[in-house]
Amino acid sequence: MSDAEPTLPPGIDEARFARALAAFEGIVGAPNVCRGGASLEPYFDPFVPVADAHAFAPSAAILPANVEEIRAILRVANETRVPLWTVSTGRNFAYGGAAPRLAGSVVLDLQRLNRILEVDERLAWARVEPGVSYFDLHAHLREQHLPLWVDPPAAGWGSVVGNTLERGFGTTAYGDHAASQCGMEVVLANGDVVRTGMGAIENGTAWQLYRAGYGPSFDALFTQSNYGVVTKMGLWLMPAPQAFVIGEIQFAREDDLGVLVDTLRALQLGGTIRQHAAIEGAIRRAASLAPRSRWYDGEGAMPEAAVAAMQRDLGVGRWNLHYALYGAPEVIDMERRIVERAFAGVPGVRFSARRYAEGEEPQGGADRNLAGIPAMSAFRMLDWRGGEGAHVDFSPLCPADGRDALRQYALVKARAAEYGFDYYGGFTAAGRHLHHVFAAIFARERRDDAARAGDLLRALMSDAGAAGYGVYRSHLLYMDYAAAQYAFNDGALLRLAQTVKDALDPQGVLSPGKQGVWPAVWRAQRGYT
Repeated sequence: MSDAEPTLPPGIDEARFARALAAFEGIVGAPNVCRGGASLEPYFDPFVPVADAHAFAPSAAILPANVEEIRAILRVANETRVPLWTVSTGRNFAYGGAAPRLAGSVVLDLQRLNRILEVDERLAWARVEPGVSYFDLHAHLREQHLPLWVDPPAAGWGSVVGNTLERGFGTTAYGDHAASQCGMEVVLANGDVVRTGMGAIENGTAWQLYRAGYGPSFDALFTQSNYGVVTKMGLWLMPAPQAFVIGEIQFAREDDLGVLVDTLRALQLGGTIRQHAAIEGAIRRAASLAPRSRWYDGEGAMPEAAVAAMQRDLGVGRWNLHYALYGAPEVIDMERRIVERAFAGVPGVRFSARRYAEGEEPQGGADRNLAGIPAMSAFRMLDWRGGEGAHVDFSPLCPADGRDALRQYALVKARAAEYGFDYYGGFTAAGRHLHHVFAAIFARERRDDAARAGDLLRALMSDAGAAGYGVYRSHLLYMDYAAAQYAFNDGALLRLAQTVKDALDPQGVLSPGKQGVWPAVWRAQRGYT
């Protein structure tokens, strides 16, 4: 892209764009405006699932250092009508990375806002800026000898704020990141700075303790939305437990998924397992250990015989349940016995578990996540198909019902095989619902495979919609299509979202098209692809 002409926002001529960039440089300094070439390359989607590796091209990127610079940037954006695309650190690669939905947007990169502002050990909360990663927060807790845990997602390098705003999740007792968020500072499109909930009290004492405050509650309004720029966020931290058990239960057959989900639901709703539990498919488990070529090097999806041989070779299940128990040793030992007794009737089931004392650390990546320690082991998956690995994800919600889990699995596996992809996937169980995440893995340099992955995502969304399932997040490519699936009353929900958008951002400068929400001035750019 370094030798190509910059992609300008639609309807913005070069002279107006040049004035905007000059003004941005006056605010943040020239070194913090990326105009093109290698400096702009990180703002393209590295895993983009279309033939053009530089689709969703940004025109530039700006890196402010504080709230006042953000307010000044918004004044310029409103005056020049140049659209911005806000990212915390831009590392959500399976869904578009830092690339903008509207090509030509200027990426507003908040990574320089990277302070851990406060941690309260007694009440177990932290307040952070968007540039703080899970690694950063975990390291701070360790350095300060604070007996508190973060709940990391699969990739610990991501932003705490960004992951929470996208409704990400982990696997400890605080695995629902949006539910563990409390209090935000937000810069609106007009530059107004708002503190939500109890933070609106000038000398308040409970900003990170009680989300609602007085009157309407707005925190959720800023998750998966383009209504403002979140510059500070509070989150609840997990007090380090006295001890914890990390367990794995392996299931031999595909159709064991149904009884697994139904039994797990009862354990979660009954309070025995009080955390999100991960259900890994065999290929997802294998991809963390070795490349696909070890068992099969052909085209298309792995044959069943190859998958079975892989299971035997690695000693893994067709489904592998990872769970944890936290608390006093005598209590969690009893809970472990309850868990194993609940699954003991499944033919061929295998159990393993270990109890850790406070201060002990598991060594495996997934186990470390269950112990509140960020890791990057999930990226081993990129070696699965060889080459420079990439993946895009399909993420439907699923009722925590064995019949629905089997139905979704069969639907996704069959359609993936039709397009030549293995079923790399699994579920994260949260009691009443499951996050079902399937990844289409391909070598980045094989652009035809990338385009097939994109086609597969659309087919899966169509299949899921017809079956009554919706995705909880999506790649840039299909944000509009995903939003269109939520079609009750001729799209009343999207109309409401657009009404709010036009009221808060009449010039349409903040992240147009995010999650399918387009401001009036850019609404003609909507497309279902």
